[in-house]
Amino acid sequence: MQLTSHRLHEQTARLAGALQAPQIRGRWGEIQLERVVELSGMSRHCDFSTQVHGQTADRVVRPDMVVHLAGGRTIVVDAKVPLQAFLDSTSAGIAPEAARDKAVRHAQAVRAHINSLSAKAYWSAQTSSPEFVVLFLPGDGVLDAAMQHDPELLDYAFARDIVLATPGTLIALLRTVALGWRQHAMAEDAEQIQTLGRELYRRIDQVLGHLDKVGSALRRSVESYNSAIGAVDTRLGVTARKLSELEALAVSTGQTTSDRTRLKPVDSTVRSVSPRT
Repeated sequence: MQLTSHRLHEQTARLAGALQAPQIRGRWGEIQLERVVELSGMSRHCDFSTQVHGQTADRVVRPDMVVHLAGGRTIVVDAKVPLQAFLDSTSAGIAPEAARDKAVRHAQAVRAHINSLSAKAYWSAQTSSPEFVVLFLPGDGVLDAAMQHDPELLDYAFARDIVLATPGTLIALLRTVALGWRQHAMAEDAEQIQTLGRELYRRIDQVLGHLDKVGSALRRSVESYNSAIGAVDTRLGVTARKLSELEALAVSTGQTTSDRTRLKPVDSTVRSVSPRT
């Protein structure tokens, strides 16, 4: 247990040391944001995009992340919350009074960043974006430390169209977004199935119409054939029998009426196509 605690302390110290560099600190916040989004079940370039350039009325902006919502809407997420004062307040060996001063500065820095984000109006650079920006804080402790010395911070942010989100709250938000995506996809599939069903019915109706015409033609053909057979039996047959009775014809042809094959009428009927509704 002591060994595990010691290793955890060493890893925390190394992380705190690495985060002293502003570039590394900023990149760490972006990586944490991407991990949270992926844990929410969202996919890069499909459900969200990073470092998207945009143009507002007076400047070029590049938010850390743009989350794509169903219906073409978007949510802008910023991960550049200042962490230096927070890291200083939690560093090993710092005196309680100094830690408190650093925590106060941390709260002030977060408030100042809220003002900066509100002034940038990231949402104006996006199509169909709600008028707010999510400010991602990469740990519950980051928000708690600021709230301890600035209890009105959440209300202050909301009033300026900024939503403060820790990993836990952001995961809940993004999973709701992912659920909305799935429901939107299901609705699109249902609409497509309905369209294909109408098209299939229309084509089946066309085929049945063609088969109905074929059946009618076959019935007329059978009727014509049977009429022709009747004419042969009642007219041609009578004449043929009279001729065959002549002995000279019988001798010359070597055949009699009994030798001839009688044509039979077609008794089968064509099945009608079921009525279409």
